[in-house]
Amino acid sequence: MGQSNLRIVFFGTPDFAAFSLEKIVNSGYNVVGVITAMDKPAGRGRKVAESAVKRKANELGLKILQPANLKSEDFMNELESLNPTLGVVIAFRMLPEKVWSFPTLGTINLHGSLLPQYRGAAPIHHAIVNGEITTGLTTFFLQHEIDTGDIIAKTELSIGENESVGELHDRMMVKGAGLIAHSLKMVSDGDCHTTPQDFSAELKTAPKLHREFAELDLNLSLHDFHNKVRGLSPFPGAWIQSQWGDMKILSGEKLGLLGPFLQKSISIESRQLIICLHDGYYKVTQMQLPGKPKMMATEFIHGLK
Repeated sequence: MGQSNLRIVFFGTPDFAAFSLEKIVNSGYNVVGVITAMDKPAGRGRKVAESAVKRKANELGLKILQPANLKSEDFMNELESLNPTLGVVIAFRMLPEKVWSFPTLGTINLHGSLLPQYRGAAPIHHAIVNGEITTGLTTFFLQHEIDTGDIIAKTELSIGENESVGELHDRMMVKGAGLIAHSLKMVSDGDCHTTPQDFSAELKTAPKLHREFAELDLNLSLHDFHNKVRGLSPFPGAWIQSQWGDMKILSGEKLGLLGPFLQKSISIESRQLIICLHDGYYKVTQMQLPGKPKMMATEFIHGLK
């Protein structure tokens, strides 16, 4: 088809998507419209905030649509007026089939895992929580069942032993933009040969994160405890019930078996905040209590009376 003939509509909301949007435009592709979330109040002051994708689209001088209802006749009319040949969706809400199937060539999605593993809303978090040492990104064409479409391309990344989801997210954001640009080139060059996903192996899923999932348990092993903390940091934050209230643990380090502390407890020892588990000790380095700002554990201990 050729790069200049692609008329791309882009769907996305957070920074993860905005980074790819900029890469697509800077690679010379014609983005005829950007669909993103409506402005909404955010933060303590509840000031109306624009999505990262909207801010980037404004910076790039692109047409922006913020539909309240993706199934509405008004939105479909606007989409039709753009005459898109290809859709690209990254970190956006579920699209109705009549939307993603509207572009002539269909719609491409960038997903934060090596599909078919970790289908779902939170693949980066779940990979770390489960102790994976390798993850990746996948581009594929949308079809009716979520995250099941034919694969265009993949790229792998290693996961550091102490890497948080925030750190991995930022690396994947950069790598994902490159994968999207590569996938668009395959499509524009007429060299896009997709591969059906293989669902024969045992599959791990990545469902939406809930508060109950984020709770830490003193019965966890040291390895699993550490993985859950870093897999949920900085957002939404793993938490544990403590004598000071529900405490989010945002970072820490494994200490192993070091001293005569009580097992399965939370205590302050030698001016350190220590989680005692059945197979080792975990030192909390950053934490947050309800209604309080994030703080280093040393600050918290210093403030205790």
